[in-house]
Amino acid sequence: MASADIVYEQVHFRHDPKWSVRLRSAEGGGLLLCMACVIEMLETEELASVRKCFALSRISGILKSSAGALRELFRQDHRVTLHFITTLLGMLQTEEDPVTVEKVDQVLVQLLLEFQNELPFHFVLDEVHKQLNGQLSGKRLLPTFNFLGNLLKTVPNVAHSFITQYVPLLDHLCSALVCPDEALKTSVVHVWLQLMQTSGDTGPQYLPIATRDRLCTLLLQTFSNASSAQLIKNCAGLLWQLVKYEEAVSVLMSSSGSQLMCDANEDILTNNSQTLIQDQEQQPADHSLLPLLLKKLLLSGDETLQVTSAKCIAAILVHSPSQYSGLCIKADLPGFLFDRLASSSSEMLLWSIYSCLVLLTEEPLFFSQCHSVYGMESLVRSLKEALQLSSLEAPKQGFLLLTEILERQPPGVHLFPSGSGFVAVSEAVKAGVSSSCLLVAAQAIKAAAALFRLNHQSRPVQYQEVEKLIEAITSRFPELILPSPAHRRRTWNKRRSDSSNQTFQSKGFLLQALICFQAACRLAEECASEPALLKNPFTAPYKHSDAQDSLESVCQCLLRCCDSVWIPTVLKTCDGPPSAQILESLYSILCSQFVLLPSLMPQFASKLVSSGFYRLAVEHKALLCAGNRNPNLNASCCGFLQKLSMCLLFQSDPPCGSNHDFEEVENLLQSNLSSLCCHLSDWPSLLCEYQEPRAVQYCLVMMLYLALKQGDRLLPDQTVFSSVVVLLQSVQEQGNCVLPRSVLRSALYLLAVTQDKSPSLDGAHLNYISKVLSSCQSFSSLYSHHPALLHFIWRYPELADKFGTLVLELWLAKKSQMGARQDTAGMQESNEKTESQTQQDQDQEPDLETLELLALMEKYPNVMLTLLDMVVSGEAPLAEHVLYVLKVLLLGQREFVTDLGASLGPALLQALQRISVDSMANGLGQGHAAPAANSLPVVLKLLCLMQASDPPSPSIYSNMEGVCFKLLYHVSSIGGMLKPTNTESLLPALNFLQCCLSQSPADSSDRAVSMLLSNSGLMDQLQTVISSSSAPSPPPSGCPPLALLCCSHLLLSSLITLQRIHSTQVHKSIIWSLDMAVQRLFCQKRNTDNLLLVSYLRMLQALLDADLASPVVSLSTSPGLVGPRPLEAEDGALYPLGSTGAQCLLTALTGLLMQKHELLLRTSVNCLSSLLGFLKRKNPDLAKHAVCQPWSQFLLYCSLSSGEKCLLHPALLRLITLLLQYSSTAVLWEPDLLRVLDTVERSGIKELNHEAARALRLLLTQIQSSVPLPTEHHKLRRPLSFVQVKPAGEIVALVEWSVESRM
Repeated sequence: MASADIVYEQVHFRHDPKWSVRLRSAEGGGLLLCMACVIEMLETEELASVRKCFALSRISGILKSSAGALRELFRQDHRVTLHFITTLLGMLQTEEDPVTVEKVDQVLVQLLLEFQNELPFHFVLDEVHKQLNGQLSGKRLLPTFNFLGNLLKTVPNVAHSFITQYVPLLDHLCSALVCPDEALKTSVVHVWLQLMQTSGDTGPQYLPIATRDRLCTLLLQTFSNASSAQLIKNCAGLLWQLVKYEEAVSVLMSSSGSQLMCDANEDILTNNSQTLIQDQEQQPADHSLLPLLLKKLLLSGDETLQVTSAKCIAAILVHSPSQYSGLCIKADLPGFLFDRLASSSSEMLLWSIYSCLVLLTEEPLFFSQCHSVYGMESLVRSLKEALQLSSLEAPKQGFLLLTEILERQPPGVHLFPSGSGFVAVSEAVKAGVSSSCLLVAAQAIKAAAALFRLNHQSRPVQYQEVEKLIEAITSRFPELILPSPAHRRRTWNKRRSDSSNQTFQSKGFLLQALICFQAACRLAEECASEPALLKNPFTAPYKHSDAQDSLESVCQCLLRCCDSVWIPTVLKTCDGPPSAQILESLYSILCSQFVLLPSLMPQFASKLVSSGFYRLAVEHKALLCAGNRNPNLNASCCGFLQKLSMCLLFQSDPPCGSNHDFEEVENLLQSNLSSLCCHLSDWPSLLCEYQEPRAVQYCLVMMLYLALKQGDRLLPDQTVFSSVVVLLQSVQEQGNCVLPRSVLRSALYLLAVTQDKSPSLDGAHLNYISKVLSSCQSFSSLYSHHPALLHFIWRYPELADKFGTLVLELWLAKKSQMGARQDTAGMQESNEKTESQTQQDQDQEPDLETLELLALMEKYPNVMLTLLDMVVSGEAPLAEHVLYVLKVLLLGQREFVTDLGASLGPALLQALQRISVDSMANGLGQGHAAPAANSLPVVLKLLCLMQASDPPSPSIYSNMEGVCFKLLYHVSSIGGMLKPTNTESLLPALNFLQCCLSQSPADSSDRAVSMLLSNSGLMDQLQTVISSSSAPSPPPSGCPPLALLCCSHLLLSSLITLQRIHSTQVHKSIIWSLDMAVQRLFCQKRNTDNLLLVSYLRMLQALLDADLASPVVSLSTSPGLVGPRPLEAEDGALYPLGSTGAQCLLTALTGLLMQKHELLLRTSVNCLSSLLGFLKRKNPDLAKHAVCQPWSQFLLYCSLSSGEKCLLHPALLRLITLLLQYSSTAVLWEPDLLRVLDTVERSGIKELNHEAARALRLLLTQIQSSVPLPTEHHKLRRPLSFVQVKPAGEIVALVEWSVESRM
């Protein structure tokens, strides 16, 4: 035999060969096994333990590799199998060698596991029970208990039979716990642990009550006295299994330490279980032993035991939080749990402790003993650790705990008395919001919502942290997968479950985010109501202006995020089935914005309406709130619609009515919006149906009006128009019903704006509308500043007759409120404006209000007559606005201006006649102005506009006996009667007279000048104006305005010129100080306005052309000009100017020519021309001497050196012409004239404007007649060929052609 064979050589020959088997080499290397030999070896006491251990090892190997061979052997006789098992069980108690005992245990378990379908487990348990019944020592029973534990762990099916059928054996197991041997206790507790674990969820329920209660009591006793680590671990494991059942928890929590000391002997443990429970219930709950044991586990350094302790606490609390929470809190378990949080980073431990604390927060005692305050710092630190873990369950549970603490914390106990504590929690929550898992982020957001309660805010309030949290939540929105149509298309080919799960999580996140945002808005409202919280009192004053940590900054952040991110995100979810919870939060948030930042709400409200929020809110109410569903959503929608409507009503233009009207509308909306739960498509029927009360109909009209003002047409225009007409008709037919003023105003606006796409009203409907409008005492309270209202009123003559004038007055009054327009007081200079300036003024676009009036006049001509009547009879401010409109009309060259002129002239003439009559009766010049005279300034300005219109009507001057001559007559008469201080009327009167004279044709101007010169009152008026400004110093404050003095000078200059032309008889002359005028030009030009200088020059020009001898003006002079008497011959010839005066005037003109003022430059050249002409006529030598002075050469040099653009200026060309004309030596062919001609050739004649081309023509003509021919050397130059090759006549003709081509 081989040495590896399992045979007992001394007795093997006696055994039947059927109990032997030769295992093949593939299975056992040719091993010979005799089962009979094995049994006899194990039963032989004299045989060495080593031999037995070897045999058992070989059997164990065969069971692992060739269990089938053993199965065939045992099938031959079942009794042999039972005998073999009995032998092994006996060895558990008799064998001394621990190695052998371990092998016996191993073989037994393997054998029962392999043959569990063939071997009866009852036999094994019966044998074990027999052994336990024997009076063996605890040490002998230890292998048996170890075997039972291994058996239950390896063959779980045994557990159920064990519990249900072997109660005596269970009692033995309980009794073994009384044994002082800890090794035995450890094994027994392990058996119980395996029994509880492997019996399933229902197995422990079959455990007898007495046995269960006895086990609970003995476990606590064993646990409290345990010292070995394994026993403590096994006890903790068994405790975790027991606390899963409510009945066991009741016994465990009712057991106190003192009772266990009394229950040390076995007799007490075997008493009736009911007596035991009664005794336990009599113990005070505060002395329960179990919490102390759980604290002991928490204090251990073993993380597994700490996790088990936390799980046990959670399991206990789950059964009855109200019964056991107080006991655990009094035992200070929360403090121990928080301490473990601060020192652990284990995922399972964190999750378990979080779960326990979440359950403990349900007990008010948790907060009254300040456990929340004690553990907040540990909780925040653990949350930061938990977020670093791979699993997401722990941080999710942690934020749940934080949420529960923040929500349940009593308001009287502050969690964050300092800002640092709040900042730490805020940073932890912000980190949770940024978690990659939406479930964790959603729970963190829920914690943030609880953190935003006012009682959790530190002092000072950390507004910046609140703002950071809102921004962190907002930044997650782009990651959300919301059920929009685009998302559904993208996920069509993906797994539906994954997409649905992501969408569900995203919607949950969005809902929590909205609730949190709502909490932030509520916090901002509460802080705004407490002045002490508005600003941080500990912030330095110079930092308050930054407002980075202020309530206003938070409110702006809320509005900015709401506008840019939150609203679009929620609207995206509305593409699918809307969520009532999400919409409720959204509308509540929008309501809060109207309270937080009222100054920004007008723009925000307009944006909401233009984005369709009226439509959205109405449809959401109809869809989700009809039939008394979702009352909270209905309330939020109604609150939003009310605040939105009132905000729009406050910013309506003009404001809608008085405070009473606002209150009326607010009450109307507040009382009726909740019952309005119908779709927009149902609104027309609601408006047209007769119903009482009409409050709901009024709400519809108001919302249609406010939405339409912002461009949102909730219903088609034709539908709105017809519905409102029917409503107004119904109200009128009812008789006793009076429309609220704000509702009537809204209805009128709706009719006006929707009229274009609607049929015209018939007589009956017009009558109803006229009556309802007339029912309001003040039409201004119904007025809306919209062009459509103008067109609606004037479209129907019935309405225009009653309300046309009123609506025009209100339109113009609103125009004045929107900004001052350009005044027409400067019309006296219209005839002096250059062509470019006039064109620039005409190109200026009028305001929109004026354009609308022009369009209205073009469509409805009667509007123009009404405006004319308003000019004559209206108040001064109103007439001024009408004047501006007519000015734009007259200067705008519209097609119907001719008709306007035909109507305007007679109307103004009639007004002037009435004013003249009133003036005669009441003394216009004495300050007793009649009512009609109040419109005189506007009438005169309108006359000036008629004169300045471009092009003027030919009929204006064709018949001076007609309307225009009569106008001139009345204006001159009125001008003579006005007080000199009445510049508001005197200035346009003189301006009109000046325009008439300057624009009158030669064949008509004689009558005009004759009539004016014969008007002594007018001449006295001019004398008064001129005399009051004749002081040598700058004019004092009492002098007439500059414009009036300028206009008087211009009118006098025209009268002087025309009187000289027509030799008109003069009845009264005006005294004018020539020396004062020269002195002003010579010495005071720097302190004199340019326009006044121009008027003096024009006056002097006219006088010089008349050789200073006009009967219109009587000139006064002084010795300073003409010298002492007797006069020298030279001074006498130039009297009353004198040689000194001529020299002074020449010097003054030279200085004015050096200036760059356009009008002053042109007028100075013209005056210089008149002065030189006067000197030539009076003293030719003096004129030639004057132009040959050094000043002329210096002036020419400076002018030619001012740049190429100035070389072709009309004034410079005219100046050179004058110098050449009077044979001045200052002008040289080269370089002066050549330089000008070079510039002409480079720029081209066609590029010259009309005035420059005319001046160039005069210059070339003068060159031809007065400049000698150049030398041959000069002829070779290109500019010379330009002049010499062509005859002078051709050059002049070329320039004339250029001039005429521009005319």
